[in-house]
Amino acid sequence: MSRDLRSYIKDTNARLVIGALVLLFLVGDGLIWLIYGSGAAVMGLLCMLGAFVPIGLILFFLKLSDWILKRAGRD
Repeated sequence: MSRDLRSYIKDTNARLVIGALVLLFLVGDGLIWLIYGSGAAVMGLLCMLGAFVPIGLILFFLKLSDWILKRAGRD
């Protein structure tokens, strides 16, 4: 049985990111809902989603540039 440490690191990082997002959205927005009510929770959810738009765009353009550079290296 061989160990694939790169696969293990990739899986662990994915689980950490998913866990952090679950904590942020469920626990964070849940506490906002408990303390301030449903209107504030919706606004908090919109603000959190709005904060992820630039992060998503940055990751998209990084993946796109990586894909372009890999294809350009084949020629």
